[in-house]
Amino acid sequence: MPSSVEPPRRAASRPGRVPWIAMYHSVGERADDPYRITVTPERLECQLRWLRGRGLRGVSVRELLAARARGEGHGLVGLTFDDGYADFLTGAVDVLARWECTATLFALPGRLGGDNAWDPLGPRRPLLTADGIRRAARAGMEIGSHGLTHLDLTRADDLTLKTETVESRALLEGLTGAPVTGFCYPYGTVDARAADAVREAGYEYACAIDPGALTGPHALPRVYVGQRDTGVRLSLKYRLHRLRRRPAEGPR
Repeated sequence: MPSSVEPPRRAASRPGRVPWIAMYHSVGERADDPYRITVTPERLECQLRWLRGRGLRGVSVRELLAARARGEGHGLVGLTFDDGYADFLTGAVDVLARWECTATLFALPGRLGGDNAWDPLGPRRPLLTADGIRRAARAGMEIGSHGLTHLDLTRADDLTLKTETVESRALLEGLTGAPVTGFCYPYGTVDARAADAVREAGYEYACAIDPGALTGPHALPRVYVGQRDTGVRLSLKYRLHRLRRRPAEGPR
């Protein structure tokens, strides 16, 4: 049976460029950061100032895709925060609000109140509790799923793959009382089988890092943004993304 994730076909409306979506993780202190997953609140502030100074505004992926579907996505970029670190509430929410931005927080409902045990080098960073997830949602952030426990879905058996996608969505919807329509592949890794499972679980879109030949709303690429990304580096990343990414259809 052919995969549902295929090269884009001509649609009734003209395809647009793949949206520019930034990938963040933790927002806090960086004394020990071997995986370079943390930006300070001050650096995030500078990065959002850079966006706004160029007529761009960061929004959740759900808002971005909806605007593009209406033909109103000009000037919008996606902001995502993976793993659901507790410092999202203390380091990111107020900064986002100051610059009239929103974001998508991809959480792990199977690790609520736990830590990033999947990172062998540490350091251990606390994850949001159930109440923290609800507070982020009340602050206007989209809550998406990052799976249950941060497993590489390309290596999961069929039962685990279904559990990670279906149950994580149900748990998050139970927490927030709102539909969960977005998914983010742990480690950014995706193949056709994982993308099909996410689509079948009812998600409208899914984010990866570099999905290779996979295209469409369940294989959206993202751009890593870290502490070293000043305005000059962000400008280069923004331009290179627009040059390298081929057109793709919008959500369907």
